[in-house]
Amino acid sequence: MNAPRKPRIGLALGSGSARGWAHVGVIRALEQAGIRPDLVCGTSTGALVGAAYAAGELDHFEEWLLGLRLTDLISFMDVNLNGGLIKGERLMDFFRSKFIDRPVDELDMPFAAVATALHSGAEVWLREGSTIDAVRASIALPALFTPVMREGRILVDGGLVNPVPVSLARAMGADVVIAVDLSSDILGRHLRKNHEPEIHAAETGEWMSKLQQSLSALMPAPADDGPQTPAMLDVITTSINIMQIRIGRSRMAGEPPDLIVTPRLSQLSLLDFHRSKEAIQEGKRAAEAALPSLRTLVDEFN
Repeated sequence: MNAPRKPRIGLALGSGSARGWAHVGVIRALEQAGIRPDLVCGTSTGALVGAAYAAGELDHFEEWLLGLRLTDLISFMDVNLNGGLIKGERLMDFFRSKFIDRPVDELDMPFAAVATALHSGAEVWLREGSTIDAVRASIALPALFTPVMREGRILVDGGLVNPVPVSLARAMGADVVIAVDLSSDILGRHLRKNHEPEIHAAETGEWMSKLQQSLSALMPAPADDGPQTPAMLDVITTSINIMQIRIGRSRMAGEPPDLIVTPRLSQLSLLDFHRSKEAIQEGKRAAEAALPSLRTLVDEFN
């Protein structure tokens, strides 16, 4: 009688900008439980964390995250109004200086990132070539980061077409797919000025104000009376939230994962990159809560 085959576990890390740091906590909880995925794929920030994990650089990456400050974020801002607010070149140059840029197909673990072809709207799976270039394409959030030219195609954030890439994990050979959805509790979230405490606005003010200043020439003067229109970046980020939630739910309804981990991250905005400790802790908590279901799935596979 043949021994039961161990299922291949795939980790599908969803998009969510700064909320994506929760993926680090999810991976830590799995590791501490003795569970190591056989493959990982990701969209947007999920691709960034997934690449660090697949490259064996997660310890180094987490150390950098926990030391990240608002002043560091501002130093990465190469403001540009041609295709997006930020070129992203400073950020990618930083990653190349701190991490080894290996080809995707030579990483320690099978990895792939999702991007979107801007002209056709096609979903693009990046499974070869420079890992950093693949991540840069996957995180090219429209209006925030400039698009990326790759093999004759203009690529933007994969969250436009596949925010939680369950289908990619299946295509890579996963028998059991763990999906990490970062948008489970943010659909009813109000815009920043209407609900967040003043202390948080003060913490993020410098980061946001620099971006807002770059848009000032494009914005009409505010009216003297009546309701105030939300800031442009708030409109953009809230709209992206809505879009990715709707698309993600639709995709997962048609391509359901075996397990969904749902960190509760509504207190974090898309641009709260300096609040990694909160996101990591919540990711770990959510994954720990899902561990009994995961063990049952693995047992039932055989």
